[in-house]
Amino acid sequence: MSCSSSSGSEGEEEGFDSYRKGGYHAVRIGDPFSGGRYIAQRKLGWGQFSTVWLAYDTLSSSYVALKIQKSAQQFAQAALHEIEFLSAAADGDLQNTKCVVRLIDHFKHAGPNGQHLCMVLEFLGDSLLRLIRYNRYKGLKMDKVREICRCVLTGLDYLHRELGMIHSDLKPENILLCSTIDPAKDPVRSGLTPLLEKPEGNANGGGGSSTMNLIEKKLKRRAKRAVAKISERRVSMVGGEASSNTERSLDGIDMRCKVVDFGNACWADKQFAEEIQTRQYRAPEVILKSGYSFSVDMWSFGCTAFELVTGDMLFAPKEGNSYGEDEDHLALMMELLGKMPRKIAIGGAKSKDYFDRHGDLKRIRRLKYWPLDRLLVDKYKLPEAEAKEFAEFLSPILEFAPEKRPTAQQCLEHPWMNVVSTQNNADNVESQMRNLHIKG
Repeated sequence: MSCSSSSGSEGEEEGFDSYRKGGYHAVRIGDPFSGGRYIAQRKLGWGQFSTVWLAYDTLSSSYVALKIQKSAQQFAQAALHEIEFLSAAADGDLQNTKCVVRLIDHFKHAGPNGQHLCMVLEFLGDSLLRLIRYNRYKGLKMDKVREICRCVLTGLDYLHRELGMIHSDLKPENILLCSTIDPAKDPVRSGLTPLLEKPEGNANGGGGSSTMNLIEKKLKRRAKRAVAKISERRVSMVGGEASSNTERSLDGIDMRCKVVDFGNACWADKQFAEEIQTRQYRAPEVILKSGYSFSVDMWSFGCTAFELVTGDMLFAPKEGNSYGEDEDHLALMMELLGKMPRKIAIGGAKSKDYFDRHGDLKRIRRLKYWPLDRLLVDKYKLPEAEAKEFAEFLSPILEFAPEKRPTAQQCLEHPWMNVVSTQNNADNVESQMRNLHIKG
């Protein structure tokens, strides 16, 4: 969870019981940070480790995202880890053109619950997950997918080739648009006037009132959800479902985006975790524990690209009666990509948990093969030529052998990425990002 206009779990609050020693810092609108440089404007979201606030930077006269970590030692350590990687990314990208979120500042803030590490990041828009939801899981047009992929690949190429860094948790949630989907949520485009002092009645106050606010908000939200469900039922009863199937226009939404959330990043030559990546975007070598490198990010990128085109996750494994999620995940991979080469299947520290000595799955015997190009045509109704071109781009990225997967740089040079059907082309991402930076 990073610097989005819409971070955190939708429809939920972080819970007032986490505002205690070692926990979150209670923030009020108008609160100053870092000697008065940053003024809190409104809450953007929250995560397990932190809350994120829209803040006004009085030094640069611009809006920023202020990420305030919980104060307990393990959370402070996690923040220091992320700051290390964000700082390295910022130091090597002085022009702000590499499609990676920019760390502006970091400092410590003392509060009643302890000392909190704070990160100041550039304000960004909605995540790709929210864009997929906004588009009602229908899949985006190819030129828009291409534009997004170009930015993500530019970011990955920078992390891998120039910094020697593995992101290790790439997914739609961790890629943010440079602008919000709804202009009203963008403080610049909506013409928001910064609040430079605390509103009346918010001067002192104890923690009690903020606790009450959280409880009231929760109750109001539950009531709203209940009313929405009742009205949904009424609509469906009178056959009004068609409205949810109408296509939403994405025209006017800026598809430029940046890679965010470096809480799980590592250096390629200094890895610290065996189990990385969010389940659905996890590479086979991570499941089998056969070692990993930059190519794990490429696998996650491939899964994300498919999701943008179709609106569905590429792999959504489930536990069965006689097998676990991991084995189902490997089975789903093989149904799409063909049988895993025996050498790879039996080559990992955990291979024996899933495969026999012949390289066949132990508990899932009958696989239903559905190759990628056919899946795109038969299930997702893509035109034959479009499906073929996209499958030719995606298939090598989803190679079982990590060393055979193309690099981000090679992907940027692929013919599919350079179809001239969009205003952007492979050469102008950096100038586009530079213009955005200048305007911001």
